[in-house]
Amino acid sequence: MKQTQKTNKAIALNRKATHDYFIEERFEAGLVLEGWEVKSLREGRVQLDQAYVLLKKAEAWLFGALITPLQTASTHINPDPQRNRKLLLKARELSRLIGNVERKGYTLIPLSLYWHNNRVKLEIGLAKGKKLHDKRASEKEKDWAREKQRLLKHK
Repeated sequence: MKQTQKTNKAIALNRKATHDYFIEERFEAGLVLEGWEVKSLREGRVQLDQAYVLLKKAEAWLFGALITPLQTASTHINPDPQRNRKLLLKARELSRLIGNVERKGYTLIPLSLYWHNNRVKLEIGLAKGKKLHDKRASEKEKDWAREKQRLLKHK
């Protein structure tokens, strides 16, 4: 019997997410994609920095993610780079997310897009927004950690 090897290869990261939000919990969701989108993802032509996740009618949707179509895409389709894409989550996870977003004021943001066993997965984070002073504090912590590493390296 042939064993499949689990590999996670990152396609795109949302670097602004950890700067603007406190990430409380992370979830893995599948995406409903078209063929030209998968081909573009293989080339790494995606941006997540303006993307967000909304819950509508007990379903999760990805809005604002830009997947740039390849020039070699099929001629019989009209690719829409910013179309809304449905996220595939388990019912228990979805009901938990709905509860947190509607009652507790959390936000859902995409964190990273990656390959998992030849399927595209999206890591979404249950997050609370940071205030300006929180952003400054986290910047100071990052700078101090960087400085500490530098000092330890030179000894």
